[in-house]
Amino acid sequence: MAKPKNISPPASVTETEATLQSFAEVAERVAATTKKLEKAALLGAYFKQLSDADLARAARYFAGHQFAMHDARTTNVGTSVLRAALGEVTGIDVDDLRPKYVRLGDAGEVAYEAIKEAKRDTGAPRYTLLQIESLIELLSQTRGTKNKKTLLKDALKTATALEAKYLVKLLVGDLRIGLKEGLVEDSVARAFERPLAQVAQVNMLTGDIGETAVRARYGDFDQVVMRLFHPIKFMLATAAADLKDVERTMPGEFYVEDKFDGIRAQAHTQGGRVALYSRTLDDITHRFPELIEPLAALHSDAIIDGEIVPARGETILAFAELQKRLGRKTVGKELLESTPVVLFAYDLLYAAGRVLTDEPHAERRRQLENLITASDGVIRLSDARLVSKVETLDEEFDAARGRGNEGLMVKDPRATYKPGKRGREWLKIKRALATLDVVVTAVEVGHGRRRHLLSDFTFAVRRSETDDELLNVGKAYSGLTDVELAELTEWFRAHTLQEFAHGRVRTVEPKIVLEVTFDRVQESKRHKSGFALRFPRILRLRDDKTVAEIDTLEAVRRLVDEKIEDVARGEK
Repeated sequence: MAKPKNISPPASVTETEATLQSFAEVAERVAATTKKLEKAALLGAYFKQLSDADLARAARYFAGHQFAMHDARTTNVGTSVLRAALGEVTGIDVDDLRPKYVRLGDAGEVAYEAIKEAKRDTGAPRYTLLQIESLIELLSQTRGTKNKKTLLKDALKTATALEAKYLVKLLVGDLRIGLKEGLVEDSVARAFERPLAQVAQVNMLTGDIGETAVRARYGDFDQVVMRLFHPIKFMLATAAADLKDVERTMPGEFYVEDKFDGIRAQAHTQGGRVALYSRTLDDITHRFPELIEPLAALHSDAIIDGEIVPARGETILAFAELQKRLGRKTVGKELLESTPVVLFAYDLLYAAGRVLTDEPHAERRRQLENLITASDGVIRLSDARLVSKVETLDEEFDAARGRGNEGLMVKDPRATYKPGKRGREWLKIKRALATLDVVVTAVEVGHGRRRHLLSDFTFAVRRSETDDELLNVGKAYSGLTDVELAELTEWFRAHTLQEFAHGRVRTVEPKIVLEVTFDRVQESKRHKSGFALRFPRILRLRDDKTVAEIDTLEAVRRLVDEKIEDVARGEK
């Protein structure tokens, strides 16, 4: 983005190119404090001294993005190719690197330690942020693992240990220094003395925290318009403890909708172009080709929030049917016919040139009803009913389950749409079984007909909302099909960190998220978490969730020694 005309850069801005080493040193200081204000102050001081181009780069990188959110490019660099390149550069065998991954739990830390150990640290910083940007762009254009590995080897050969650490972190897409994009927005706002709400709004409209940071420097916010075709973070719901919780939270009249058992989707449509984004902000348009034409035919440009659900006519199908289409690069005619889907639209973020996120839910709903009028077809309007009596929700819940849906959503008509936030304006009432979202940390070879598959999964929760340490809470081996296990086995073998018992047991990269149910939670000395799930069963894979969204130890602790059915209903 070109800076506004007739405005000179602030006196504090340096024309010297920013180095990766200085970026890394700031990141180390940010990681060393748990205080958000200190993190923001460190970032803000760093941002002020950068040129416009480096400010844009640094803001993106600190937010965990290789490119702007509206830029669909990706480097497609996995940990296996990074590990192979690091092994060749340091002379450390890949098998000897795996224990480091297990111990350190961070690819960047492994790179730092390996380069130090191999005495390959030149001590002379080499790379600028511009050169890193060029490398990232080149990796995105390069095809083939061998060619990518060559580029990475060349980069790591001359990098200092600290440069290598943060280059690897950037390529993995997670700095792991206690920063979220919201805190980067806060740092930008503080650095350039702009309202945080305004900075966050511009970042949402542009899909680029880098551009937003430069605009904040100059106060150039007036002409910013919505740039479609970059995913906007989804507003999230909070689980209601019981009906009294709903009564305490909601106003006299509130919306009630079915809670669909599908995958969250955000549809962008403009001038005949259509894109669909998942809850993890990935482009999933190619998986649902039957939705493209009906969305393109809408009479207005729009951003729609909704749920993709497997359905044949009025019949809602089991979520397991939808899983057949997830992860597929191509969806053939046979799969389209055997697993039909519909998009239930339940919110509207943008329409006819207007951003609607600051409008109350009732107004967004009114405009959504003007845009989508059908209750059949593949694009359907969700049925939102205004209710004033909490006592009716038991009956509403049973009716929703009878229609094949998961439960209920309860929404405040006054609520604005808060991207990326989990508040109490939306409450969810789910199945009468307690469930947890967990991540797989280790796998084992199965028994009997599954003796050739990695089918026994050890899984973990996060320590807390602010601490991403993973703590094991159980092990499950039932609930997935042989087809799903075969696909996962291939993935686990490619993402193994360490092998034991001649390969029968493996620790793996914590990326695969599951939803599990269980009979109860017990205190246990076996796991570091202090708890174990009794008779856990896998309900489904959660491809739509990241490790940052799994449950925490607090969620497990609340269930200790409680009857699961009572907890789910909020009864003590």
